[in-house]
Amino acid sequence: MSNAHPAGPAGTGPATIEPPSDRQRRKVLWASLVGTSLESFDFYVFSYLSAFFIGPLFFEPLGGFGGTLSAFLTSALGFVARPLGAIIFGHLGDRFGRRATLIMTITIMGVATGAIGLLPDYASAGWVGAILLVALRLIQGLSLGGEWGGAVLLSTESARPGRRAFYAAVPQLGSPVGSILSAALYLALPLLLNEADLLSWGWRIPFLVAFPLLLISLWLRFSIEETPVFRELVAEDRRAKVPLLQAFRQRPLALLLATGAALLGIGSYSLMNTYTLNYGVTSLGFDYSQLLAATTIGGLLQLITIPLFGAWAERIGSGRVVLIGAVGTLIAAFPIYALLQSASFGVLVAMMIIGGILPTLSWAALGGLMTELFAGRIRYAAISFAYAIAAIISGFVPAITLLLGESTGYAWWHPGVVLAAMSVITAISAAFALRRTVPIDVI
Repeated sequence: MSNAHPAGPAGTGPATIEPPSDRQRRKVLWASLVGTSLESFDFYVFSYLSAFFIGPLFFEPLGGFGGTLSAFLTSALGFVARPLGAIIFGHLGDRFGRRATLIMTITIMGVATGAIGLLPDYASAGWVGAILLVALRLIQGLSLGGEWGGAVLLSTESARPGRRAFYAAVPQLGSPVGSILSAALYLALPLLLNEADLLSWGWRIPFLVAFPLLLISLWLRFSIEETPVFRELVAEDRRAKVPLLQAFRQRPLALLLATGAALLGIGSYSLMNTYTLNYGVTSLGFDYSQLLAATTIGGLLQLITIPLFGAWAERIGSGRVVLIGAVGTLIAAFPIYALLQSASFGVLVAMMIIGGILPTLSWAALGGLMTELFAGRIRYAAISFAYAIAAIISGFVPAITLLLGESTGYAWWHPGVVLAAMSVITAISAAFALRRTVPIDVI
């Protein structure tokens, strides 16, 4: 991207777009990472809660299976709301700026998550708490629909050429950071509180933590600048009037491929961090704290592997890394769940790590691949919408896997079928996307 242009809009003279300084780039990376970490923390807190607490707390009259299914479906509603959030915030991001839109999304998510910690349960207010819970979960989904795409663009559009795949991977660290923080809280709470206190009020603590985390994230996002790509769009008066509609007209196949490429990265988290936790306790006899510890160890390892995979994507291309991750996950899908049937804690940790590392290849390189599929004037709306559609499908993964397990008598292979199906879709999508990328500087 050239830093100088022949003329600005309406006779304002030459439009000079100054690239960010190295200090500003570092601040952008931190703002993206802290924001996605908060969003992921908020969402994972709900996922962990849905596996064990939402059923008895908010859907008590529905019994064990009914309460668990209702909890998973409530969790899935957050994903259902994402496309609407992607449409709203994707439009705002392409029309009014990445930075301002991200300030809005993080505020909405933080407030909604904290408010969940203030809800009355069924014992104290009947179905009122469940209704409010569903409403707040939908609001969470709206926010998340615009958060991920903006955070990835904030990083990649501010990066130097040759560093963009790595910068696109940094916001992806937010997922393991959020998972680790939420898991650590749920591991610590049973040690600090007895079961009665945990069910009475202790479950609220992880949600209320969202309020101070929100303040930190807002401070960082107010301190950064808009991306050079968006400033260039404004200077040349080339912003799309209806970005998503333009994406559908100009790049419909790219939207489809981006959606498929995102499926494994998002869906594997839903399968591992929600369904597998519940399945491991109720069907395989693992202790809840063991499973949380295993997922936390896997998340800690991702803090190392995601940057490494991002650096690898710089060398061989983001699309190839996504493809390799999907093929590897497909190969490992059934062996993982076969070994879990009679695993010791050591094998459990190993399987959760393998089950996390292989999809992490696809997850780490996802932002780079999706960013390269669309021009700058439609990029926020397009990648947010594609990601949101993949998230809808992923949001129903725990419920679908539960129903498949119920229909097969919880045969050992039933979660493997779901993981393998997602791997195939992502592998095919990434393979076709390799020839359809465009330079990030194209506006």
